[in-house]
Amino acid sequence: MAGDSASGYVAASNLQQDNNASLPIFDIEPVQLRFAVSSEFVAAQVANNVLVLALSTGRILRIDLDNAADIDDIDLPKKISETGVIRRLFLDPTASHLIIATALGENYYLHTQSRQPKPLSRLKGVLLESVAWNPSLPTASTREILVGASDGIIYETFIEPSSEFYKRDEKYTKAIYKSSDGAVTGLWVDLVTDKPDYRRAMLVTNRRLLHFVGRLGRPAHEGSGAIFQKIFDSETPTMNEDPRPSADAPSKLSVSPEAEEHAAWKETARKPYAWLSNQGIFYGVVERAQDSGSFFAESKLFSNARIPPLQTTGGRNRTAQEPVHSIILSQWHILCLVNGRVIAISQLDESIVYNQVVLEPSQTALGLVSDPTKNTYWLFTTQEVFEIVVNDESRDVWKIMLKSQRFDAASQFATTPAQKDAVASAAGDHLVSKKQYIEAATVYGRSTKSFEQVALTFIDEGAPDALCKYLYTKLQTLKKTATMQRIMIASWLIELYMAKLNSLDDSITTKTEISTARNSSSTTAAPETADQLSIIRKEFQDFTSRHKTDLDRKTTYEIIGSHGREGELLYFATVVDDYNYVLSYWIQRERWSESLNTLKRQTDPDIFYKYSSALMAHVAPEFVDILMRQANLDPEKLIPALLSYDKLVQVPLKENQAVRYLLFCINSLGSAQPAVHNTLISIYASSPSRDEGPLLAYLQQQAYANAGRDPSELPYDTDFALRLCIQNKRIRSCVHIYTAQNQPLQAVELALQNDEIDLAASIADRPHTYTSSVDASSPALRKELWLAIAKRVIGAGGIKSAIEFLHRSNTSISSSATTEAASSQQLLRIEDLLPLLPDFVVIDDFKEEICDALQSYSRQIDALRQEMDDAAATSQHVKQQLRGLDKRYAIVEPGEKCYVCELPLLMRSFWCFPCQHGFHGDCLTKRIVEWGGLGKAKRIKDLQRELEGAMGAKGQKKERLNRELERLVAGQCPLCSEMAVRRIDEPFVSGSDNKNEWTV
Repeated sequence: MAGDSASGYVAASNLQQDNNASLPIFDIEPVQLRFAVSSEFVAAQVANNVLVLALSTGRILRIDLDNAADIDDIDLPKKISETGVIRRLFLDPTASHLIIATALGENYYLHTQSRQPKPLSRLKGVLLESVAWNPSLPTASTREILVGASDGIIYETFIEPSSEFYKRDEKYTKAIYKSSDGAVTGLWVDLVTDKPDYRRAMLVTNRRLLHFVGRLGRPAHEGSGAIFQKIFDSETPTMNEDPRPSADAPSKLSVSPEAEEHAAWKETARKPYAWLSNQGIFYGVVERAQDSGSFFAESKLFSNARIPPLQTTGGRNRTAQEPVHSIILSQWHILCLVNGRVIAISQLDESIVYNQVVLEPSQTALGLVSDPTKNTYWLFTTQEVFEIVVNDESRDVWKIMLKSQRFDAASQFATTPAQKDAVASAAGDHLVSKKQYIEAATVYGRSTKSFEQVALTFIDEGAPDALCKYLYTKLQTLKKTATMQRIMIASWLIELYMAKLNSLDDSITTKTEISTARNSSSTTAAPETADQLSIIRKEFQDFTSRHKTDLDRKTTYEIIGSHGREGELLYFATVVDDYNYVLSYWIQRERWSESLNTLKRQTDPDIFYKYSSALMAHVAPEFVDILMRQANLDPEKLIPALLSYDKLVQVPLKENQAVRYLLFCINSLGSAQPAVHNTLISIYASSPSRDEGPLLAYLQQQAYANAGRDPSELPYDTDFALRLCIQNKRIRSCVHIYTAQNQPLQAVELALQNDEIDLAASIADRPHTYTSSVDASSPALRKELWLAIAKRVIGAGGIKSAIEFLHRSNTSISSSATTEAASSQQLLRIEDLLPLLPDFVVIDDFKEEICDALQSYSRQIDALRQEMDDAAATSQHVKQQLRGLDKRYAIVEPGEKCYVCELPLLMRSFWCFPCQHGFHGDCLTKRIVEWGGLGKAKRIKDLQRELEGAMGAKGQKKERLNRELERLVAGQCPLCSEMAVRRIDEPFVSGSDNKNEWTV
């Protein structure tokens, strides 16, 4: 056989990859073999993408379809004359094990890793018709398999390949069952779900289909004995019998391949099967989890008479019925080979979905073969290979499921939105016809069926619960961008919830009245209704919490309010954080306790401002308690409510809640807002009480806090406070404000105008307490104040009052100074009061005071004379010292050095200070420039330049420059004068010094 070693096979599926819906479900494409075939094919099998072809010459071709160049050319160990033609190939689903059966009963086994077929000596002479592979699909060995023979015997064997030449591959081979109907043409073994030690077995003959289910036998160890014999010996099979069997009619068992992993609907518990018999195709589903009692309950027979006849060239149907030559199962169809035609029959509704003539009359078909692992399907003839290409086989499954009212399955197979919508609409209509409204609502919600039609259907049927369910489901499917639709549906749901709650409330009330009328102690209906009411209320609460963004506040308030549902109304307002509405609701109904409880949970300052007036008017203490716990409030915005409260209630200042809150803001929060302080002053000043104590205490507190600063920095408006205090006759407070403003004269005048002599005197006693512009030791201001007071006192009380006042004015000085100092520092003297006395007054009344004044003047004159004498003596002493300066000198030792450069001092001109520090003139100038500051250094340099410019000149200017330069440079010693003290913070070791010299 010649072949192309590079590529021997091209799969038809690779030639056609356009699997869109416009293509037919099935299409048959010839497989192009890229090598010459020297003889005819006699058998073929495909599994796990491995194709095995048997030639009439006894050769076997094994082709890996994933790697077309990988072709194994295998010969049987004996000549064709000794074995006969190969008549059957049996390939397991993994393509690991191949059994080859010949016409003379020579049977061989070939493993996938071997190219040497080994004879099955224990099956020699047995004409094999079928093989049931182990359902666990082992690859190293076959494990326990069943083999059906042409004489009706079923053998169990265990084949394990061996590398030893003389060792048999069969561990054992045993006949376990004998059919009386002749050849066993089909065998299949499967697992039983949830029963690992159980198996089911199906076998077919020309006459019957038998189904066994039972427990396996237990050999001593694996491969030591038959395990299926117990099933055939002890179990009674379920069978289906052909009433008109024929020995010449084909008989075959086919089982569908495993569903693909990505399939939309994979029922692992169901396995379709089909039996080709004389009467037609008997097919059904194996329920893997059930016993065999109802095995054929849902099986059907597709008779040969229903197979479409072949038409003649003239377009007429042939009268002779053609038999089915071969069948295989796909996932959803039965593929039949009928005299060169391939016909596809739906397993779901038995419709013919494909009917195409493939072979010419001269071509001989070997049959149809399926790959149970890869779900591919093949047609073999003696000369050609065809692949049956499947294009979206399940595309119409949803229609068939829908027609049979299997809506869940139809929904799973519907792939496009239109298909899913059609399924949902049909399912909803079906459920409505069965009065299952709640289930219909859920299905309708996923469809695009007319919203109005569905809603009217539920309204006409009187199913509000179903309508509610439909609306809720519809709301879940709407996009977030469909704002108007979502608001409409959500609002309708609120209406339905309210109607349902009112209906349940009415039902509870009615039942309670009936129960009371009948004197019944209890009923069972009322608690059930109450439980239902709780459930509906909980549903409403969950709905509003989850969909609060889909609800329009105004509309929802109107809907709930129209039904009178107070609790639900407030719950909704709380959910949407509309505490303005909740507070407004409680305040309008004067439910103050609920209002305060709501307010305690708020942090938004605007809510406090908005409702402060009402709450201060009715629950001021509790409201102020809440205000004092809020740190983010602006007290200025609460002032209108506080003033309104103050005008509305007439309570003592100690109980006034406005005063309490304002004091809290000032003392605890440290508020310096003028409006807050002015409001407090206003309340204090306008209080009906004549006690100025609280106001005065507040003013004194602020004056103390502002001590040492400008009076304009007081936190309240002094002009405003003065007007209020004058208007409300708060004299002491006015006087305090004047003094706080550094206006003691105005304070004294106001006190005198109101006959408050003692108050005026207290101000005059302590002017330094209120003013920082006048020195406390100067008596000028105090004298002025006392004179103003004295004028008033003398005018009212006469000469005796004037004398008493004179003594009083001097008390403060005499109490803090010696007698001599006090006599010299008296604020008022008798001569100060004389101008204030009447023109005609008797001197006897103050003769002593006049004498004391004269004596005081005499003492002052003596003191001044002594001071003049002392000054003259001091002046003479200074003159003597000045004359001695001309004779002062200092002794300089020969080895003495300059304290800057440390060179001998006598080398050049130098300066010597009384402290015995000596410096060269240039060194001293340099040091003074460095240490004397920028101003002095600049002036020294300027003088040096001027002197250089006037080098040859003489005269007063040069002498003046020299004197000034000497004064700046030699004015003080840089090492022990104030200049050195100012440099005390500099380090001993500078950056230019040698640090090693300081090492200890």
